[in-house]
Amino acid sequence: MKLFKNKEFSPDEDIQDVYGPPPDEPDPDDPEAPVFVDKLPPMDFDPREQQVQLIYGPPEMFNGGFMSVRAAAAPVAPTDRSNYDKIVACRDMIAGMTDIKPKVALILGSGLGDFAENCVDIRCTVDYSRLPGFPISTVEGHKGRFIFGYIGDVPVVVMQGRVHYYEGYSMQDVVMPTRLMAMLGAKVLFLTNASGGINTSFKAGDFMLITDHISSFVPNPLIGKNIDSLGTRFPDMSEIYDRELRGAVEETAAGLGIDLKHGVYVQLTGPSFESPAEIRMLKVLGADAVGMSTSMEAVTGRHAGMRVCGISCISNLASGLSENPLSHAEVQECANKAAPRFRALVSESIKKFGELLK
Repeated sequence: MKLFKNKEFSPDEDIQDVYGPPPDEPDPDDPEAPVFVDKLPPMDFDPREQQVQLIYGPPEMFNGGFMSVRAAAAPVAPTDRSNYDKIVACRDMIAGMTDIKPKVALILGSGLGDFAENCVDIRCTVDYSRLPGFPISTVEGHKGRFIFGYIGDVPVVVMQGRVHYYEGYSMQDVVMPTRLMAMLGAKVLFLTNASGGINTSFKAGDFMLITDHISSFVPNPLIGKNIDSLGTRFPDMSEIYDRELRGAVEETAAGLGIDLKHGVYVQLTGPSFESPAEIRMLKVLGADAVGMSTSMEAVTGRHAGMRVCGISCISNLASGLSENPLSHAEVQECANKAAPRFRALVSESIKKFGELLK
């Protein structure tokens, strides 16, 4: 015998009196009659989804909707049509200022801004501030303007002062100048920068021809919805820095008696200089020089179908490799000292590029 609600019964005993008599079959014409579970109509929804939403609330309320059976809405893509429209508007404005169709686009790094005044037959200058929606460089030593003219007989556009991710701009704004110069017709993107030397065989004042780069420490500039007129969705990066252009720079350096180094460049976000531990890590990864620009522009240039070349001026030994504290003033001072050799190397290389583009 078992005890239930103070009553004893056997397992095979009828115990309906314990629970009460079974209810009568409800009157189907009575709107207030109870509906039994086995009489429910077929469900027209997924009960698993309904259960999740009842327990956790609507999918958009918690953790971006990851608890919902349905996928959450995609985030707004940073590469949107409005950014593309700004580039087109800048291109159209520049087209009204100059008839030069550049073949080579040159971006000048820290301390190297006087290259244009010394090496370019200047025909037109355009301040960034005149262009609608264009980012403005805020770093000392970056003048913030485009220069259109000729180096030899090669039409060029020179970016006298770049913008950096650490200035607070979105990555789309940082690479906007590169996309604009490609849209203006440039077929070659020539990148320069001042960097810290990681390779212990380098010394301040050396030039390093960039053979490859590591850009994994900064956001990829191609993240977001792709606009096909800017470039393909998945561009190949197996040879970012064009082999033929590198050969032209090597030939030029040899003719000028410049001991040209070769190496892998790595970009970090900045604006702080790297710690000694970070430099040791980067050395293990295979980097020879480190800076705060360039690789994102190189990726964007390749995305746009441009041939890319890059030279890094080793302005100082990286953190932990020198007894001196690092400073931007040191970077500029070293770049200024190297400027005469830099001007000769870049200008003569561009003349060779012109021959390759014919």
